[in-house]
Amino acid sequence: MNPFEHFYGNTSVAQTLAQMIEADRIPQTILLSGPEGVGKATLARRFAAKLLGDAKKIERDDLSRPENIETIEQREKWTAEKRADDPLLFASHPDFVTFAPDGPLRQISIQQMRLLRERAQFKPLRGRYRVFLIDHLDRANEQSANSLLKVLEEPPEHLIIVATAENLYDLLPTIRSRSVVLQLSRLPDAEMLEFSRARDLADSDARIALSEGSPGIAARLNLEQFRERRALLLSAFECGAGLTPFSTWVQNSESFGSRKSEKLDDYLKPAYGLLEDVLATLVGQPPVRNRDIAPRITGISQRVSIPWVEHAVRMLDELVLMVRRNIQKTAALDAMIIKLRNRVASVGT
Repeated sequence: MNPFEHFYGNTSVAQTLAQMIEADRIPQTILLSGPEGVGKATLARRFAAKLLGDAKKIERDDLSRPENIETIEQREKWTAEKRADDPLLFASHPDFVTFAPDGPLRQISIQQMRLLRERAQFKPLRGRYRVFLIDHLDRANEQSANSLLKVLEEPPEHLIIVATAENLYDLLPTIRSRSVVLQLSRLPDAEMLEFSRARDLADSDARIALSEGSPGIAARLNLEQFRERRALLLSAFECGAGLTPFSTWVQNSESFGSRKSEKLDDYLKPAYGLLEDVLATLVGQPPVRNRDIAPRITGISQRVSIPWVEHAVRMLDELVLMVRRNIQKTAALDAMIIKLRNRVASVGT
């Protein structure tokens, strides 16, 4: 049984945190690592609520709440100087503070970590502890991370820092060595179904398949929008595999280019998911995420090879790195498709 109310999956990690509280042996730096959407920040808030009380106030810091999403998005329009003068934090509870990625690059800034160092010295207004949540610490650059290290080396007795990260190895080794690391994993379908029923999610089968064991993704997934974006990328890969002429892709490309508010990085995760399923089909397995379009996935896999998939993944990786540099999104996808078509032709698959 999970010791934290309304938290699903990763019971062993939740029990470990609950036992820390019960035994009054709480590390001053806890690092929750795991894939996007498995509940790292949610578990951090539940843990803090057990320690501090007043769970409703702590839950107001949930970054998925519409008002917090709006705050973060509005700050993207600010100048860098204005954001530096007013570092982003959420603090609905007097002894719980959340530091979240900020700005167009969605990074943990040096100004935020300096503010953390200042606030770390303030004693709790209630009880014994203050809890700071650094969400997505793996988005801190080296300067920000080094600033945080100064707190981790000699933290005040009253301070507990809980950080989240998708990839532990994006963090400085010195941060990892000063933290108790707890690894969260994706939820099996049975636990996802339990979560879906508890939240009364519509189209639960589709959400479970597409979220790949991440309840946070399942809850916030806009299925209509996702399918529209996936359709564009599916068309791109079908063209790249030589299944459809380039002229067919151009029609989709023009439609995509006309959506000025759409960012290329919104399309990259569905693209990786499609390639994962193409690879699964190539090795004789059924699609994992995109089960509803299995025939089209199979069609691509019959035209390509494993090296083709590897090449496509490398090109997506390059787009991830380039996407913040204001590249022309349609030109970037056009170039990727042409290279993939050339690779199909060159290997004769």
